[in-house]
Amino acid sequence: MVLLDCKQFLTELTRLFQKCRLSGSMFITLKKYDGRTKPIPRKGFVEGFEPSDNKCLLRAIDGKKKTSTVVSSKEVNTFHTADSNLSRANVDGLKKRDKKSKSKKSKAAQ
Repeated sequence: MVLLDCKQFLTELTRLFQKCRLSGSMFITLKKYDGRTKPIPRKGFVEGFEPSDNKCLLRAIDGKKKTSTVVSSKEVNTFHTADSNLSRANVDGLKKRDKKSKSKKSKAAQ
C-alpha cells in the first residue's frame, strides 16, 4: 500500500476513477486513525501514548492497486471539498435503480 500526501492522493484518485470508468470497480474507505502502527494488546494498554490530534485514514482500492492518505483535523475542510467535487464529477457512470421491478416484487410478496 502506498501512503501519499493529500494532493497526490487526489490526483491518484482521479486516475483510478478514469481507469475504472469503463470496466471494473473501486472502493473508498474512511476510518479514524490515531497514529499507531501496532495494535493495542488485549490484556492491557500502552502507557505514554497520546494521539496528537484526530486524523482520518482514507484508502482507495481498485482490486490491484491500493493507495491511502492520512488527513489531519486541520486540513479536513479543504480536503473534503476537493474530494466531494472529484467524486461528483466521476460517479456519473452509476446505473439508475429500476423502480418498476422493485414495486412488482413487493406486490407479489403480499
